[in-house]
Amino acid sequence: MERAHRDYDDIPGTYVFDSVHHRKGYHLNMFGMSLNDPKNRAKFAEDEGAYLDEWDMTPEQREAVLNREWLEMLRLGGNIYYTFKIAAFDGLNMQDVGAAMSGVTSDEFTQMMIDGGRSANG
Repeated sequence: MERAHRDYDDIPGTYVFDSVHHRKGYHLNMFGMSLNDPKNRAKFAEDEGAYLDEWDMTPEQREAVLNREWLEMLRLGGNIYYTFKIAAFDGLNMQDVGAAMSGVTSDEFTQMMIDGGRSANG
């Protein structure tokens, strides 16, 4: 069943974490949350693919995780909080992830935020 169009559906590059998005990304997000446990982080570090096999993710979600495609994870139902757990596993901070999502270096992203952020017009 298709859901009704929402006012925020057409904001370019924005994936609002609503109830539909939540259901779409449930297993992806539960994987991210699992990285809170050091034993799970060790299993993921040992063999990422094998650990991901334990989660009922779509092939697209799995590939997004393996390739660390941050925006794609969000598009596929990822919540930024749980997606960041994967980034933290890699030793990245929010500026690193924001930079990757914005197509700039971490230093450029930091300066962009100091300067007031990116224009809403792109």
